[in-house]
Amino acid sequence: MAEDIIGIDLGTTNSAVGVVESGFPILLADSAGQRITPSAVSFGVDGGVVVGGAALRQRGAGGSVITSGKRYMGSRYAEVRGDDFCVPLVEGVGGAVAFDVGGVMVTPEEVSAEILKYLKSVAEERLGRTVGKAIITVPAYFNDGQRTATKRAGELAGLEVVRIISEPTAAALAYGLDKLEDSSRIVVYDYGGGTFDVSVLELRSGVFQVIATAGDTRLGGDQLDEILARWCCDEVGVFDYDGLGDFDRQRLLDAVRLVKEALTDSDRAKLQLPFFRDDLNIDLEVGRGVFERLIRAEISRTGRYCKQVLLDAGVTGVDKVVLVGGSTRIPAVRELVGEVFGMDPDVSQHPDEAVALGAVIQGGMLSGALREMVLLDVTPLSLGIETLGGLMNVIIPRNTTIPCKAGEMFTNAVANQESMVVRVLQGEREMARDNWELGRVDVGFSVAARGQARVGVQFAIDEDGILEVLARDVQTGEDTVLAIQSAAVDVSDDSVEQMVTESVDYAFDDMAERVFTEARLKAEELLPAVEAGLAQVGGEMAAEDMAEIESSADAVRELLGGSDANQLKSAVQKLDKLTEHMAAILVEKAMEAALSRKLEG
Repeated sequence: MAEDIIGIDLGTTNSAVGVVESGFPILLADSAGQRITPSAVSFGVDGGVVVGGAALRQRGAGGSVITSGKRYMGSRYAEVRGDDFCVPLVEGVGGAVAFDVGGVMVTPEEVSAEILKYLKSVAEERLGRTVGKAIITVPAYFNDGQRTATKRAGELAGLEVVRIISEPTAAALAYGLDKLEDSSRIVVYDYGGGTFDVSVLELRSGVFQVIATAGDTRLGGDQLDEILARWCCDEVGVFDYDGLGDFDRQRLLDAVRLVKEALTDSDRAKLQLPFFRDDLNIDLEVGRGVFERLIRAEISRTGRYCKQVLLDAGVTGVDKVVLVGGSTRIPAVRELVGEVFGMDPDVSQHPDEAVALGAVIQGGMLSGALREMVLLDVTPLSLGIETLGGLMNVIIPRNTTIPCKAGEMFTNAVANQESMVVRVLQGEREMARDNWELGRVDVGFSVAARGQARVGVQFAIDEDGILEVLARDVQTGEDTVLAIQSAAVDVSDDSVEQMVTESVDYAFDDMAERVFTEARLKAEELLPAVEAGLAQVGGEMAAEDMAEIESSADAVRELLGGSDANQLKSAVQKLDKLTEHMAAILVEKAMEAALSRKLEG
């Protein structure tokens, strides 16, 4: 077994860890199920150290909480003197910057080491074994001193740092861009919580080379939060942002961050802070348009760096643009990237996890663990069969990883039926006629009353994408098999895209027809049973109850001639509910008759 080399994204705002396990690169979650760990370290007054989300929750509770400590890795005190930071900055050994933590001097490397220790413990807890080697990511603009400091932090955490890898290179690996043709040019646009950088990479002989990078270590999502917080203060008009105490300011920033995140998916979001002051509750509604207007100038700064990096790289166009960092979820940011580079960015990877995943892949390559990697295909479209009423019954959903196997049980729709035709379908539409027929097989079974004959249908797709359909008569155990060569996965991208697009375009019409068809089938089954039941209950039900059932049945018959799916479904449900008492009487009568026959016998 290959020795583990864990991959770590040691980020300014968030960090993550992963490993190649059983041939697959995965990120590891902590005991709370979180794969993303805030890059925060709390030094308590009692000397205790807490990392991650728990550290953030200790802000304002005494002690010192350090966030964004990565900014000062390998920095000189003279370069950052006077910076506004969460703890006082002091001059350390040899003129290096250090943090004043309750009168104790702590270096940025020691803060990062605490985060790395925590991530190492997460990996060991999840894997159930000790890990000692790691790949750690750094920004492309990190100089030799900053990279050395990062390596030293890893060593302080008890890790052998096998390699320091640039974040844009890691992101490119996560997106699978090492599979592009040689001489491809890729842009990695990394807009995180605390920093921004953009890099142009060139792929040569399967190796990435960063040919230009630009950015700003003070340009990130934190600045967007502050802009929104200042707007909030202006709207409330009672207090000034700069005049807030540390606790109140942090509380406001936490609230606006939630609003910012909500506005990535919604047009409006609520900013609510009850009892912000003794006599003040903050309750504001923020529209996406207002938010985008507020941040327009700030995010436009990233566009200038993008243009600068293209100029520095000496290129006018690129083959791919990928997004990294939580701030790239903002729709206005994605729109800006598309305008600057003249193409839609690739957003196929999780922006907060791509760098860590790339580090994991690099670690797997170095350890040899990825040599065992099995490349799995997926079913591009759903697979199923046609059922009564011309409906598509999905057995294997779209995007299921192969090999796979799934099945269902079906019954005869007509009494004394001797066989059924199993039509194998592929597609995303609700009605069988709108999907593609891959094949059909005639399945014989023992003659039985309606709904009594049982046929099991199983779909199985092997590693080569060959679909085998097995139909079995449950009573006799006789099998009928149909093999469909490669039809499960061998579908052109254009055909898949067209089918999926049509399924979206016709979604409401398709679902309405499906609902109507299912309701019609239920009605056609229920109406004869109701008619027969009414004839049998005679005077055992109240006349008004019987009249209500007959009226409800008439309404169902009338709606069967129309096309309103929801009305028919509601009418059938109402009739079904009204006949529950009648059904109970019929069951009781049947039991009495059976008991009477038994006693007579």
